[in-house]
Formats: sequence, structure tokens, C-alpha cells
Amino acid sequence: MTTYASLADLTAAVGTELGTSEWHTIDQARVDLFAEATGDHQWIHVDPVRAKESPFGGTIAHGYLTLSLIPVLAKECYAVEGIRMALNYGSEKVRFPAPVPVGTAIRATAELVSAEQVSGGVQAVVRYTITSEGSPKPHCVAETITRFYPV
Repeated sequence: MTTYASLADLTAAVGTELGTSEWHTIDQARVDLFAEATGDHQWIHVDPVRAKESPFGGTIAHGYLTLSLIPVLAKECYAVEGIRMALNYGSEKVRFPAPVPVGTAIRATAELVSAEQVSGGVQAVVRYTITSEGSPKPHCVAETITRFYPV
């Protein structure tokens, strides 16, 4: 994980890779909990027997489950010191180029796309690319917007 001593140091890193997370295995229990939390019980996610007959050969994680892991993955990619508060301000582009089969270990790489001054802090756009060792395509590519406010 890369640690930036200040928002100025983070801002100076525009266009660079901020870091890469650890590996996280997506298991069926996590997929089932996500289905329960969101009400999305589509069989391709929650029915391992039926999903064996699908083009994927088994259950796959919800795309939004993969996206929802960005906060935990981000904490493993980079940190900024001297921050009073960081707020999720939304997302720009979000794509799911390849499914995540249950049992797959994924990780994220973070790249700082932009950083600009906003009232009282800095707004950063970070592109997360979530990959696994076995997939030729990423599972998720998302640009998130975070507002950082210094101490």
C-alpha cells in the first residue's frame, strides 16, 4: 500500500498507479448474503446446481457485489495522511467486462485519474481495475469520486 503524507502529495500523483490490493476470494456465502441484502436472487448467482448448466459452468458474483468491494480494496491500495474525513461522492464509468465465478480470488489496482480543489478539500477520481489470475479481461473497471477533507 502506498501512503501519501498529504493531499498535496496525492494531487501530485495524478496519472500514476496508487497501489494494488491483496487477493480476496469470492465465496458462495458472500454471494448469498449480497443476494439477501439486495433482493437479487437471480439463479445465476444463488443456484449452484442450475448454474452448472449455464455458459459460466457455475454461479457468478453479482456485478454490484464486485463493485461494492471497492471500499475494502481501496484501503489496501493507498492511504492519505492528515485527512479529517473522506466522502464517497459517486462513480463515473462502471463496467463489468467479465463475470467473477464463485471461488475466484480478485484484487484491485488503483490509478489516480484526476484531483482538483473543491470547497474545503480535494476531489479525486480513482480508476479501479478488478482482476483475477485466470481471466483475460478485468471483472470490473470503475471510476470513483472521493472528496477528501484535511484536518
